[in-house]
Amino acid sequence: MRIPERGRSRDEVMALLERAGASDLPWREGKTFAYVYEGGRDVEDVAKHAYMRYLTENALDPTVYPSLLKFETEIVAMAIAHLRGDKDCVGNFTSGGTESCLLAVKAARDYARKERGIAEPHMVLPVTAHACFQKAAHYFDIGMTLVPINPQTFKVNPYDMEAAIRPETILLVASACQYAHGVIDPIPEIAAIAQRRNLLLHVDGCIGGFLLPYFRRLGAPVTDFDFAVPGVTSISMDFHKYAYAPKGASVVLYRSKALRRHQIFTAATWTGYSVINPTIQSTKSGGPLAATWALLHYLGDEGYLRFAERTLAATRAIADAIRRNPHVRLLAEPESSLIAFTADDFPIFPIVDIMRKRGWFVQPQLGYMGSKANIHLSIDQSTLDLVPQFLPDLEAAIEAARSANLRLPEEMRAMLASLSPETFTPETYRQLMALAGTSDGLPEGTAPINLMLDAMPPEVAGIVMTEFFNDLYVQPREAPAAA
Repeated sequence: MRIPERGRSRDEVMALLERAGASDLPWREGKTFAYVYEGGRDVEDVAKHAYMRYLTENALDPTVYPSLLKFETEIVAMAIAHLRGDKDCVGNFTSGGTESCLLAVKAARDYARKERGIAEPHMVLPVTAHACFQKAAHYFDIGMTLVPINPQTFKVNPYDMEAAIRPETILLVASACQYAHGVIDPIPEIAAIAQRRNLLLHVDGCIGGFLLPYFRRLGAPVTDFDFAVPGVTSISMDFHKYAYAPKGASVVLYRSKALRRHQIFTAATWTGYSVINPTIQSTKSGGPLAATWALLHYLGDEGYLRFAERTLAATRAIADAIRRNPHVRLLAEPESSLIAFTADDFPIFPIVDIMRKRGWFVQPQLGYMGSKANIHLSIDQSTLDLVPQFLPDLEAAIEAARSANLRLPEEMRAMLASLSPETFTPETYRQLMALAGTSDGLPEGTAPINLMLDAMPPEVAGIVMTEFFNDLYVQPREAPAAA
């Protein structure tokens, strides 16, 4: 496929864009329980206006665009105050939670190299910690130990975290809250261990960090997790979730500049301009910064507290309905705005496809690393108005999934369970995709492939997903049709 020989009119291009998005999730309807967060049309309008105003400004060099430096330092200051930091705390704006967590790990690695002389660093994290920490270990060549969690509470035992510490351990990781089940790790106890063992502790507050302080103010029981806890040395928090900023908008915060210094990359040993990168990105649009700053001023603390109250009410209403249903159960008692529920007597995955046909997107989660296959819901303030529609549809979907009772034949389950990374071949992958009905692009339904993935060892499922995405991102077979 080549660049079009001749350009099209603006209207033609806009029409092509609209046609391309015809099959995307209609997230503005409030029926999407993952990936997006709906603040309302007025919030979206403010964010887009601010974003477009600073779209072409480059946040690479704050001396050229002092407005972007103003936005970043003020956003970070608000985040520090929100997470009960003091005057010594510092931080930076990033493109999202993954970048924030990568930077915290990179800073810990370089700090340990300089201050402790550790050449082969290692970190300790619960199996429920976000996968981006495993990405950090992979990218930065850091060893890691994944610590199992309590199968009833889905929280890590602090003593198990301490038992996994080695002489070369540089960092402990905990979540507030963890994504899969919506619970908060015992951070005060883990922080005490970090202090006693002279280790850094990063708290991943990407999805919960902004919302949980509001839940606390609304009377919900919230485990302390922020800079008010001695021993917490860094925190990540996203604004593009419950602060309703456009993606990507996050911050990584440190208790001191002495630690943050190890996050910064500088290169003077080349012939070009001075390279000083506080974050991973170099050239980057000022749009996310401006939009986040604008929304913090537009909604204010009172507006965010109102949104949090609605989110809390919606979460409680949905959790209560799941508790009342005899055929499903909560995996854990939600401590934030995230719910995970499962079934013991029938496969849970068909609920995803049934709900999709009814206009709802709910997220499947595989039964790995001590968790059971489940459905995940990220609940938003806009959900509150739709609870009366959502709950009857969910009840009907549960009943339909029970009736369908879609299961893999035992012979297939045994075959899938026997697969190993060592013997897995491209031909194995092609056979699996044919069995799942995904040999030619995206499947119509997700239940068959999720049932198959759930039956495989996690390491094999990872290979399958890698191959699937490697096939998905290829050159288009033909040019796009004219508008």
